[in-house]
Amino acid sequence: MRIISGTCRGRKLATLKGMSIRPTSDRVRESIFNIIGQNINGVYVLDLFAGTGAFGIESLSRGAKMALFVDIAKTSCSVIRQNIDLCRFSDKSAVLQADALKFSLPEKLLLKQFKGATKKFDLIFVDPPYEMGFVEKVLTSQELSNLVSQDSLLILEHSIKEKIPDNLQMVDIYDQRQYGKTLISFFKYSNTFDKSIDSI
Repeated sequence: MRIISGTCRGRKLATLKGMSIRPTSDRVRESIFNIIGQNINGVYVLDLFAGTGAFGIESLSRGAKMALFVDIAKTSCSVIRQNIDLCRFSDKSAVLQADALKFSLPEKLLLKQFKGATKKFDLIFVDPPYEMGFVEKVLTSQELSNLVSQDSLLILEHSIKEKIPDNLQMVDIYDQRQYGKTLISFFKYSNTFDKSIDSI
């Protein structure tokens, strides 16, 4: 696993071992960033079910202002911190060991990382365990919606067997790509946008 582009291009990241770990491949991650284009510079990134932290670190390498990594596993948080230090992004990163859909931002984090900001995330990447009911929970999470603005972009990685619920209230899907048995679905927290890839 490596960083694809930006200031840390080519840097190899530490990985997690075990059958339950399913990191996003470099090819899929590169495709995601090709789709979202140059909308990385200066944004605040939220990496949920962060695993190794590859998505958030890739974002920082490409110019994101700050990234928050959330994962419930202690081992994942340890690897994320290792990768952050490896890429020298400690001043732009925070790692929170917590339930990815039931966490609040610690006051210390707000004072340090969000000083002068709106305390909202512009780009959210979510890569939960497959086929465990997380897709609907993510897309209907009121807690998550409180951390984003009306034009925030949410990217959800999930199994092709997991369908997007109909009649979503808080997000609109505008693109979806399949890579083998994986789907990458793109959403915006708005009901008034041009649903074409050229509009982002």
